[in-house]
Amino acid sequence: MSRELDTTHEWILSRTGIARRRRADAGTSTGDLAVGAAAGALASSGDAGADALVVATTTPDRRCPATGPEVAARLGLGEIPAFDVAAVCTGFLYGLTVASALIRSRTYHRVLVVGAETYSRIVDPLDRGTAVIFGDGAGAVLVRGGDPDEPGALLGTHLGSDGSGADLIAIAAGGARTPHPDPESGRELPREERYFSMRGRQVYGQAVHRMTACARVVLDRAGWAPGSLGAFVGHQANQRILDAVGDKLHIPAERRFGNIRDVGNTAAASIPLALADTAAAGRVRPGARTLLTAFGGGLTWGAATLTWPAAAPVACPPAVRPSTAAPTGRTVE
Repeated sequence: MSRELDTTHEWILSRTGIARRRRADAGTSTGDLAVGAAAGALASSGDAGADALVVATTTPDRRCPATGPEVAARLGLGEIPAFDVAAVCTGFLYGLTVASALIRSRTYHRVLVVGAETYSRIVDPLDRGTAVIFGDGAGAVLVRGGDPDEPGALLGTHLGSDGSGADLIAIAAGGARTPHPDPESGRELPREERYFSMRGRQVYGQAVHRMTACARVVLDRAGWAPGSLGAFVGHQANQRILDAVGDKLHIPAERRFGNIRDVGNTAAASIPLALADTAAAGRVRPGARTLLTAFGGGLTWGAATLTWPAAAPVACPPAVRPSTAAPTGRTVE
């Protein structure tokens, strides 16, 4: 990146907290990463299967159809309902809320929620404002019905959106509003319209405000004081954003967990990846009070309260059928 952009490793690290990021090779798609992560979550749970699947992604394998049904088929889950959720970086929390609602309504009993992204396909490699931030990855959880007193219980969620800020984080071209290439002339649209763009300063302020506000809502509903938390995991967007939110919520630094330094911003995959890395390191005891919060394009935001799960994460997913790649990722039940 130092060779291609007007930047240095030191500049990136000081402003974002990111030292490394992963990029999928040309033969690996979002669906491949999702299959690997979901297979690991199933293995973590004892491989008892799932009766519904939600894939949170901004970078589906195709514009049509959704990536979810193919992921379910490749996992050998049968003809279960499977669909995508598009809420950008808040996608995993949206998916988690959907899974919780399906289970609480007794419609389904075991729901796989996957956050999977290949942002390297949509980020302009020549844009210093985004190329240095985003990475590729996938993480998954299996949500099942159970006792609210057991570790891993999802206690509450809160979601929000504001479409008036849709242009702050967007890809202008490629959808029904602005087809690409231009259907009348057949010409390529400008580079800046074809790639992901983000208005950094405005996004920073919105992210800090929205993540903090929705976190307070779920903490109040749970009756938890910030000081009682055993773990805080925010969307791994930017270390400055995470620090600002943690400070505003008065969460002790030693109870804030993440992996942005090693994987960058992986959008919908960031929270499950951070959960899995933290669990693999054994840094939080099962049952500890846990707060999650995220902010993304749309604009969207959300937060959740849960107790830390007791399941061990599977960091090297097993082979899946049929597989067109050798996906890797971190997962946690």
